[in-house]
Amino acid sequence: MAPRPYWRGYLRLSLVTCPVLLYPAITQAEKTHFHQINKRTGHRLRQQMIDEKTGKPVDKDNKGRGYELSKGKYVEIDEEELEAIQLEATHTIDIDTVVPKDEIDQRYLDRPYYIVPAGEKVGEEAFAVIRDAMQDKDRVALARIVIAHREHVIAIEAFDKGMLGTTLRYPYEVRASKEYFSDIRTPRAPRDAVKLAEHILDGKAGHFAPERFKDEYENALKALVRRKAKGQTIEAPEEQPQPSNVINLMDALRQSVKGARPRGAAKRRRRAPARRKKAA
Repeated sequence: MAPRPYWRGYLRLSLVTCPVLLYPAITQAEKTHFHQINKRTGHRLRQQMIDEKTGKPVDKDNKGRGYELSKGKYVEIDEEELEAIQLEATHTIDIDTVVPKDEIDQRYLDRPYYIVPAGEKVGEEAFAVIRDAMQDKDRVALARIVIAHREHVIAIEAFDKGMLGTTLRYPYEVRASKEYFSDIRTPRAPRDAVKLAEHILDGKAGHFAPERFKDEYENALKALVRRKAKGQTIEAPEEQPQPSNVINLMDALRQSVKGARPRGAAKRRRRAPARRKKAA
């Protein structure tokens, strides 16, 4: 069964419009999740909404949302009133600007979505025209979209047979780096040290291969759950010694260079005897 779309509406480029569906491109379903339980009975706990003044539980029919105007004073906003905010972006992703991809500050990237065509053949053709026109990988289109009563800027680019839309954060959501970096001293780094560090980095050169990413903590967590379910005792491992402070930066860099080995070197050395044997 196909997953339910997270958003449905229209994608528009000038006078060209096509119906589209949005699906989240990421998921947390495979992660290990815990529930709160009663340690005495082993039963799962359920949360209740409690009135902070009366201390009594509030049933579902009386739950609402409100904005705090002043301390303890709220204005109630109904779902119907939120629906009254009719922005065009509520149902239409209208491409407004096309920008160089490398100009988008990485801090502004939020959540990725797959954009797929919806509807009949005419809509699919319009979708294909917009997608193919955006095949330039150095540019992305910016538009606006309303998701869960919030308007977002979304960056759209061609991706495989569909499109990828990534919502962007607003400037007020991104913290300025100055308050974190202002106290960092900026001594002049010795050129020899920088060269050695660059050499170490060159030895670690590779390609982006997400299939090689392993969530070691998640794997260990699942193993722990399996062991606990079998009744095994879980003991904390011995504390590992902390690495000592670097006393001599150049010595540490030189030792790192000596210990560094180009990727694939060990594999090539292992293969060499086999080739010599075959030649003999």
